[in-house]
Amino acid sequence: MTRLGVDSGGAFAQAFRKLRADPFALACLWFLAVCAACCFCAPLIAPYPYEQQNLALGCAAPSAEHIFGTDMLGRDVLSRILYGGRISFAVGILATAVAAGIGTLYGMVSGMAGGRADALMMRLVDIIYSLPFTIFVILLTLAFGRSIWLIFVAIGAVEWLTMARIVRAVTLDLKSRQFVEASAALGQSRAKIMLRHILPNAAGSILVCATLTVPSVMLLEAFLSFLGLGVQAPLPSWGSLVKDGAEYMEDAPWLLAFPALFFSATLLALNRVGETLSRGEK
Repeated sequence: MTRLGVDSGGAFAQAFRKLRADPFALACLWFLAVCAACCFCAPLIAPYPYEQQNLALGCAAPSAEHIFGTDMLGRDVLSRILYGGRISFAVGILATAVAAGIGTLYGMVSGMAGGRADALMMRLVDIIYSLPFTIFVILLTLAFGRSIWLIFVAIGAVEWLTMARIVRAVTLDLKSRQFVEASAALGQSRAKIMLRHILPNAAGSILVCATLTVPSVMLLEAFLSFLGLGVQAPLPSWGSLVKDGAEYMEDAPWLLAFPALFFSATLLALNRVGETLSRGEK
């Protein structure tokens, strides 16, 4: 039976066409690709190990040896920014993947169930929505520890609600289509219908929502690190680097300026890419 709509490959092709039509968004995508590649290749390109200290050097201004200067323990700021980017990008990608997985499954099940089950599932989403997200993540972090992997799960566990609502709306629209009704009439199970028809046709909306979720997740991780509840020293993230820089912004402004510049530019690029992809989405 022929499936209507677009499959996941078509969704990615459509996304690429939207980006090509917007030069600035395409430039943002290239910036993100280069920035992420440099961060994940930090062990190969960083001038110094992120934890290497030089107490005799102390908090030194930018120089030829240390382009972005050093922090209060004599650690190279550029190296720590590159290594910190690995954590920030990893949190953004992996926590978004967790949120997308939970939200997509929940939304499809709710939409396909319909009736009282759908109403009950969405009321649960409304209740969770009413809770302060940051406090919820903080409680999860305090309850289960501050492992970097638990941070991925904790953030992803509170960022799936919007994805669930979007996927549910798409599912409700698709399940009334003739090709889905025909599949049901032929005896296909709901699980097979969701896998073969709903998920491929919802891929575009899922991709857009995921793209817009990544900067939100990265910002939440930065906030947790700023509060001291995120990544623990000596491992850096952009959030923890901004926190450390804020404490010395008067005496050593480079400690705040360079991490904040990288973080702000990345969030701006992610948001522009997400906005471009969302054009034309219903």
